[in-house]
Amino acid sequence: MPRYWLMKSEPFKYGWDDLVAEGEGTWDGVRNHQAKNNLAAMAVGDQAFFYHSREGLEIVGICEISVAGITDPTDPEGKWAAVKVKPKTRLPHPVTLKQIKAEPKLAECQLVRYSRLSVAEIQPGEWSVILGLAGI
Repeated sequence: MPRYWLMKSEPFKYGWDDLVAEGEGTWDGVRNHQAKNNLAAMAVGDQAFFYHSREGLEIVGICEISVAGITDPTDPEGKWAAVKVKPKTRLPHPVTLKQIKAEPKLAECQLVRYSRLSVAEIQPGEWSVILGLAGI
């Protein structure tokens, strides 16, 4: 059964449009142990929301894990995890952090509970609620 995730990136460093232009990107540079564990738990075919952090504070698209279980190429010691992702679809309506925090069904969402976590797991029910907010 596929799992669902949320991956944060600052749009001025690497945004949704950058991923679309590349066609496939490497999600690397994560230096948080819980986020590393989430990256290591990902499997090919899992879906992830692409979240613009710092600027926008909103989910803008859905990407798919295309390669899992790789070592972060930016880590010379080889102890951090990475994955490759491919863009799947831009959301018809971006879902803001404000909308997410205002939705009672998302109160336990890792994005809300662990706001500084850059790679978070999204439960199937939460995934459905967020898709609804996006107009899907």
